[in-house]
Amino acid sequence: MAEMKFEDALKKLEKIVGDLESGELSLDEALKKYQEGIELSRQCSQRLDNAKKKIDVLTKNKKGDFELKPLSESQDQEQDA
Repeated sequence: MAEMKFEDALKKLEKIVGDLESGELSLDEALKKYQEGIELSRQCSQRLDNAKKKIDVLTKNKKGDFELKPLSESQDQEQDA
């Protein structure tokens, strides 16, 4: 499947879910749509993971100084507090 913009992939995925929920597709059509939806879901998830890795969070340490940390590390500290 060709790469498409995240927003376009998400819209297409929402359309597929709607089509599947309608119950009007034949079994073959439903399976084809389901497979396409799984691939789109995988692409969207991968893009979100890549975007998350790029996000850094500016936080204040105990001394009051600001420091950049990866988002996941910042979230871990919030949960520990």
